[in-house]
Amino acid sequence: MATYLDAIVARHRSDAAQDARSTDELVEVARELPPGRGFRASLAASTELAVISEVKRRSPSKGDLFVDLDPAALAADYQAAGATCLSVLTDTESFGGSTDDLVAARTAVELPVLRKDFTVSANDVCDARLMGADCVLLIVAALDDAELRDFAALSGEIGLDVLVEVHDEAELERALATTAGDLVGVNQRDLVTFEVDQARAVRMAGVMPADTIRVAESGVRGRDDAVALAEAGYHAVLVGEHLVTAADPVAALAELRVPLA
Repeated sequence: MATYLDAIVARHRSDAAQDARSTDELVEVARELPPGRGFRASLAASTELAVISEVKRRSPSKGDLFVDLDPAALAADYQAAGATCLSVLTDTESFGGSTDDLVAARTAVELPVLRKDFTVSANDVCDARLMGADCVLLIVAALDDAELRDFAALSGEIGLDVLVEVHDEAELERALATTAGDLVGVNQRDLVTFEVDQARAVRMAGVMPADTIRVAESGVRGRDDAVALAEAGYHAVLVGEHLVTAADPVAALAELRVPLA
């Protein structure tokens, strides 16, 4: 059954096929940039459940969430509330994000930043580094094994951390076969129904290697969820909708900072 991810990835692949820029030239420029802020290292060093707070304007399933947000101001609020890292959507058509959102958010804070987008080409990986991201997202369901391997290796070459996203054990096995298996995100939201399945995340935490930094993505709705995920063995949660729709995002974020199990 086709999912919302299929349509978005198809669009990104179409765009990538029309990208005539030289990958070698992009890599050369990216290699010369100063070191990143250490996305994975920041998560690993946290003494509590780390919160990756997201700058998110809209979503395919919920529509508009906070279309008029100020990415710099929101990022500063997140940092003040104790966020460990940021995630910034840069997909425009489906999520209302942009490169400008990432640049503005990262400039306003000292936190490491994930470029949250649909990486389908080597140029996409380079673009993440060139726009200032410290980490790039690789979605296993959107890539074949060769792409996963090559994009993970390229990320390391140009100084990017990789958050590799999985939905089940089969995808986890594929992720662990790459150099990106030390930082894994489990998407709790079903790609077909959009329903959140925390039991999936709990199950997946138990089959990851001990040295993997585990991130629960999507559908974190408050402190009870954060406590349950920390108890299951997660090091971090990536939270967007719950924060950007909260009456007080700072207070909502503070509630998610729970002790690690």
